[in-house]
Amino acid sequence: MSETAIVDTLSAGDVAAFLRHHPEFLTDYPDIAAQLTLPREQGRVASLAVYQLQSLREKNAELEKQLAGLIAIAAENERLMQRVHELNLAVLRAGTPAVAARSVVARLAEDFQTDQVRLMLFGPIGLPPADWLVHIPGGRSQVPEFSDFMAHHEPVAGRLSAERLYRLFGDHAPEIRSAAMMPLGEFGILAIGSGDADHFQPGMGTVFLKMIAGTVTAALRRAQEVM
Repeated sequence: MSETAIVDTLSAGDVAAFLRHHPEFLTDYPDIAAQLTLPREQGRVASLAVYQLQSLREKNAELEKQLAGLIAIAAENERLMQRVHELNLAVLRAGTPAVAARSVVARLAEDFQTDQVRLMLFGPIGLPPADWLVHIPGGRSQVPEFSDFMAHHEPVAGRLSAERLYRLFGDHAPEIRSAAMMPLGEFGILAIGSGDADHFQPGMGTVFLKMIAGTVTAALRRAQEVM
């Protein structure tokens, strides 16, 4: 069979399939590799070596971008861990339940860049009235809008319903564009709100929220024991 006949029987797909199964082919026949040209998105033509070099550069740039993102996340997590540690210290230093509660609210507002903090507590609390305190004397049965949240025992973040917002933040509810809620066991709910719609998002991690809730719950339990 002549060379022309062989070429006529081969399709571009056949050649592509052969090269995929024999990636070393161009290494064995460098003269062919030197003659190959590949189209670029801009419409220009480049040699195979230039094309491969550019592809590697693009992949390296993407990897460097991903690495920079991971480093930024690690740095932010380290800062959050330090803030949680400082919150724990503030609660431990507090001599009374009232001081502990004020310390929690102040730390959350300042260190976690939130606009509003609310501590919703059920039953007898032994704390003086405050703007950040929402007292529900009758317990969780008086706040049915939070029943499903309390049943799951997990923090949530994102946009809250208008009903929940007004119950927690009162007249400041229209200012809150996103929020995080943390269950405090049988004691109540801790909520932090922000005027930034992207500050708290549904997909964000809840590890640090759980740590904060654990600290506040432990402080409330200790306060109950000394009442």
